[in-house]
Amino acid sequence: MDLDVALLSRLQFAFTVSFHIIFPSITIGLATLIAIWEGMWLKTHNPYYLQLAKFWIKPFAITFGMGVVSGIVLSYEFGTNFSKFSEMTGAVLGPLMAYEVLTAFFMEAGFLGVMLFGWQRVGRKLHFFSTLVVMTGTWFSAFWIIVANSWMQTPTGYEIVNGRFEVTSWFKVIFNPSMPYRLTHMVIASLITATFVVAGISAYYLLKKQHTTFAKKGLSMCMWFALVLTPLQAWVGDMHGLNVREHQPVKLAAMEGIWPAVEENVPLLLFAMPNMATETNDLEVGIPNLGSMILTHTWDGAVQGLKSVPAEDRPNVPLVFWSFRVMVGIGFGMLGIAVLALILRRKDRLFKNKAFLGLVTLFTPMGVIAVLAGWYVVEVGRQPWIVYNLVRTADIVSPLPAERVLFTLVMFVIIYTLLLGVYLYFMRKLIKKGPPSMATLEQQLIGMKAPGYALAWVKNLNHKDQGAN
Repeated sequence: MDLDVALLSRLQFAFTVSFHIIFPSITIGLATLIAIWEGMWLKTHNPYYLQLAKFWIKPFAITFGMGVVSGIVLSYEFGTNFSKFSEMTGAVLGPLMAYEVLTAFFMEAGFLGVMLFGWQRVGRKLHFFSTLVVMTGTWFSAFWIIVANSWMQTPTGYEIVNGRFEVTSWFKVIFNPSMPYRLTHMVIASLITATFVVAGISAYYLLKKQHTTFAKKGLSMCMWFALVLTPLQAWVGDMHGLNVREHQPVKLAAMEGIWPAVEENVPLLLFAMPNMATETNDLEVGIPNLGSMILTHTWDGAVQGLKSVPAEDRPNVPLVFWSFRVMVGIGFGMLGIAVLALILRRKDRLFKNKAFLGLVTLFTPMGVIAVLAGWYVVEVGRQPWIVYNLVRTADIVSPLPAERVLFTLVMFVIIYTLLLGVYLYFMRKLIKKGPPSMATLEQQLIGMKAPGYALAWVKNLNHKDQGAN
């Protein structure tokens, strides 16, 4: 059997980037939540905010480390598997990657140690400043990575000289047409992902009747966050969809399973099996005209379809179609949970309804799954182009022996699977151990020279815990 080096190289990069994106999608949101909790503790001196911050800093650190380890490989793969791409776009993408390291990674790495180990070594305000810097670093990192990827989706501010891209306007490169929508969509997705990780673990504790006060505070706050973030994400997603329709109509057609070159009165397909051989959908189930309403904001609006371009210029339609529905389905599930939480809260059943707590626990990893599905829509939907409508992916693959690429792919799968197992093992240990006790917080607050009334609050809770025992 002949091995396709282009396909293997794409599979290898797809696997490594899929593994990597798991961790930034958590750390961006988790760093933000930790900063919120620490800020609220400084403001109110409620020890449960400090308990939340100190507990979730350790999972954040492990996840951050996994993101660094898995992300290093990606930059090498550009040179090893797609060397021609580096030659063609280095003048554009090289500086963007350098900015990400200088403005984001150094910020995170420089202050992460203070954030993790500085509680009793630096002042409370300096520690909070360090937490804010780490949080800002995660946001900057997302910014530059999304800028680089968005330029590949909607390239602007360039000229091609001797087969290579040269920058004519850095402003247009950075603020390319899709970047604002994709950045906002990704950051909110990361916030939602972290929100449901915290909510899921909190719900698990409540089901097990462990660390109940800590878990109630975490679940309650996260459900409020979800109630704001999930409808906001739906609105941003709609705006992003309109942007895709304008700049990448073939990708949108694949997302919605639209085959005719131009179709009016587009239905919203709830279920279909896109058939690339017959260029039709099998087993269609849809709502008439609703697709036009969503995609064009008019009842009978026309949408460009897949047959408007040759077959070789189309992405893998079934993969894009179903990945999009997985992402949207999980998003609506999260919105439903947030609304259900509001109803249960008003009935004073938020922390008592076991079915709800079980559902939230099941949704712990759903944010990550939705991010992965969305990333497949973005990246597979762009194919066969690596730089949209300008450079084909097949044309920039390095001339490597296919057997060597297959070997490295297999090794990546084995090593990353082991790494994921180690990550889940330590996360499980942290969850089983639970948050720091009030007795531990009391000792730490003494070392932090916290105000007397803050220390008295923790002492009172510590005495209550001892009495309960």
